[in-house]
Amino acid sequence: MNAIVTPQPKPTLVIVGNGMVGHHCVEQLVERGALARYDIHVFGEEPLRAYDRVHLSAYFTGADAESLAMCPADYYGRHGVHLHIGEAVLQLDRTAQEVVTAAGRYRYDHLVLATGSFPFVPPVPGAEGCSRLVYRTLEDLDRIREAAAGARRGVVVGGGLLGLEAANALKLLGLQAHVVEFAPRLMPVQLDVDGGAALRARIEALGVNVHVARATQAIVPGETYRYRMNFDGGEYLETDLVVFSAGIRPQDALAREAGLALGARGGVAIDDRCVTSDPAVLAIGECASWNGGVFGLVAPGYTMARTAAAHLMGEQGAAFGGADLSTKLKLLGVDVGSIGDAHGATPGARSYRFIDEANASYRRLVVDADGKRVLGAVLVGDNSYYDTLLQYAQNAIALPADPASLILPQGEAVPALGGDSLPATATICSCHNVTKAAICSAIDGGCTDLASLKADTRACTGCGGCAGLLKSVFEHELTARGVAVDKRLCEHFAHTRQDLYHIVRVEGIETFEQLLARHGEGPLGCDICKPVVGSILASCWNQPIMAPSLVPLQDTNDTFMANMQKNGTYSVVPRIPGGEITPEKLIVIGQVAKKYALYTKITGGQRIDLFGAQLHQLPNIWAELIAAGFETGHAYGKSTRTVKSCVGSTWCRYGVQDSVAMALRIEDRYKGLRTPHKLKFAVSGCTRECAEAQSKDVGVIATEKGWNLYIAGNGGMRPRHAELFATDLDNETLIRYIDRLLMFYIRTADKLQRTSVWREQLEGGLDYLKRVIIDDSLGLGAELESQMQHVVDRYECEWANALKDPEKLKRFRTFVNDQRPDPGVRFVDERGQRRPAPQADNPPLVEEAI
Repeated sequence: MNAIVTPQPKPTLVIVGNGMVGHHCVEQLVERGALARYDIHVFGEEPLRAYDRVHLSAYFTGADAESLAMCPADYYGRHGVHLHIGEAVLQLDRTAQEVVTAAGRYRYDHLVLATGSFPFVPPVPGAEGCSRLVYRTLEDLDRIREAAAGARRGVVVGGGLLGLEAANALKLLGLQAHVVEFAPRLMPVQLDVDGGAALRARIEALGVNVHVARATQAIVPGETYRYRMNFDGGEYLETDLVVFSAGIRPQDALAREAGLALGARGGVAIDDRCVTSDPAVLAIGECASWNGGVFGLVAPGYTMARTAAAHLMGEQGAAFGGADLSTKLKLLGVDVGSIGDAHGATPGARSYRFIDEANASYRRLVVDADGKRVLGAVLVGDNSYYDTLLQYAQNAIALPADPASLILPQGEAVPALGGDSLPATATICSCHNVTKAAICSAIDGGCTDLASLKADTRACTGCGGCAGLLKSVFEHELTARGVAVDKRLCEHFAHTRQDLYHIVRVEGIETFEQLLARHGEGPLGCDICKPVVGSILASCWNQPIMAPSLVPLQDTNDTFMANMQKNGTYSVVPRIPGGEITPEKLIVIGQVAKKYALYTKITGGQRIDLFGAQLHQLPNIWAELIAAGFETGHAYGKSTRTVKSCVGSTWCRYGVQDSVAMALRIEDRYKGLRTPHKLKFAVSGCTRECAEAQSKDVGVIATEKGWNLYIAGNGGMRPRHAELFATDLDNETLIRYIDRLLMFYIRTADKLQRTSVWREQLEGGLDYLKRVIIDDSLGLGAELESQMQHVVDRYECEWANALKDPEKLKRFRTFVNDQRPDPGVRFVDERGQRRPAPQADNPPLVEEAI
């Protein structure tokens, strides 16, 4: 008779905290097979699962909680992890080994504290009266957004990393932003005096007012604004809201009340295995204190999470030995880098400095007393030097004969370190501790493209700052193994997009068939090369995309010159240059929308979108709009979309230039321009920046002397602030620079590459681009301007062109052999309410099966 064996319950592992570090610990445990050993419960105080706090400001540029989430919604359930979100742990009972929440008590065998930190709010009298706004969570950002409603000015107390991010958030909300810092410079932990001065100059040039060496004594009711901040010395500043970002403190209350040992300056004391004074309890991230120090960056927290997971799985040798606090950031669009001993505090340390006051750029290189190795560095204005300097510092690489050459302008500097210069132990990705050796191992294991390399090693999936170095090492290692780095567009073209552009331009090729016959392989092409070549041909020759030879190259949106919506209907987006529109045209849009029962939406680009048109209705709708003076808005194309503007000097008492007139001129010039990716412009009439030009691919801001030009920003999935490119330009110079810039982008960008990514990957960075566009260092200026003028001269509204050609109109039928609509389909609007019967053949928006 066989004995019945009752399975023993698995020990319970509880993780308190579902932030970035707590989530990374879960990921590490899952990868190590911990679910076979432990029953894992994760408690998060917020009502959301773990999200990306590094890119928190993206919440104000279109990102939502789901897009910021660190994992898919089903991740925890799929792996058998019990996630308790919105359930804060209120007490830690070490005697009973239980955590206590409002919902009950949960026993644990092992406990990991990943409670993070909380914002420090200085004990300023009156702070309670201004809501004590802080910048830490999505809920905090919602409160800031709510407080900003109707406000004109906002102040951030604290000029550190988060403080400048918070100032950026206020700008994105349309407020005049001020930063008040107690120290005599911005980012005093990371930057020295000269670095702080350079950063301040750049921040102020972006329209953020900076007040350093200011101690707030009290906050009282204001006269012109809601509040008045009184500083020592009798000075004051009035504002409508105050955001505190004066540093963080470890969230160690649970540990403190439970009697766990704490660090001298707070935080749960841990050893090299991240174990606290209680062997059953570990602590990781910003709540933990190692050797008396607390780490406020995500990379050290990730390292602790890996160490804790290894310890819990019984792996030998796992130890936390401190962390590199070097950081590479982009704050309000300004590059800032700090490496190692940035202040030169090491005895005998010597420094080399490069100061460019004209461009508010600063670089400092700190070397040891013997001048043989890099100890640290400070960078403001250009982080293209960062990866090289970091590798010198981390791997004790011997300095060149002239160490200063490492920070001189790139035309004079020694080349950046290549993959062959780095030892196997070099850390390529700090967030996930990916070394060069790990990358080599992944390549040896079969990774032959960057996507599979990232998936295998997780390199560049954290903050993303290692993208350039990762690509460089990856391509070098492939080459070293005799593997050709495949840069071909697809199986039909053994060329890059840039190569094909030059071929088309030089040889005057005007059709896909010509290009394929001369420089391609195979008779047909594919979904990769056809749209790319179609875009190149349009950028070069600007022929109507509905021409018979070009139609097969287009995707669905371009084929029907309308954006297909998720229910199979289409949007109609007429161009409204600069947001300026007459009452007569507004009436026409309303009449068309009513006649065809279209859902209407005023967009962030100052246009009116009409949704719900069926395919066969598009020609009729556009015929009415074009008769009223409208043109296509190219919302369906990888092309110029909108030029947003404020009312400028025409109406606004703050305006210093006619922003509307300039926006109209820019939109009229570049409408229809086909590019590697969509383009958005904006023109603001003063530095109050109501048109939000600094989040656009091309931004123009008025000054007393002319126009400041900003480039390569966007508000997409990976928001990036535009960079100041040129100042105080007259009208003609501004247009000339934009002509050159856009044509150079078209000439050199990769397929589907936004200007922001193009700029970040452009060898030589912003300084190189300035030399090409402003100084005409390549002698291309006249050629680029001529090419742009050719495109401008050949512009024709694509819908107006199609309406004149009966053959082209045959494409706009629901059924190829019948012009009538489908009688078996009814529609309801997007809110689920039935609409009145249409006045014409105009079924409403959302399809409903019968």
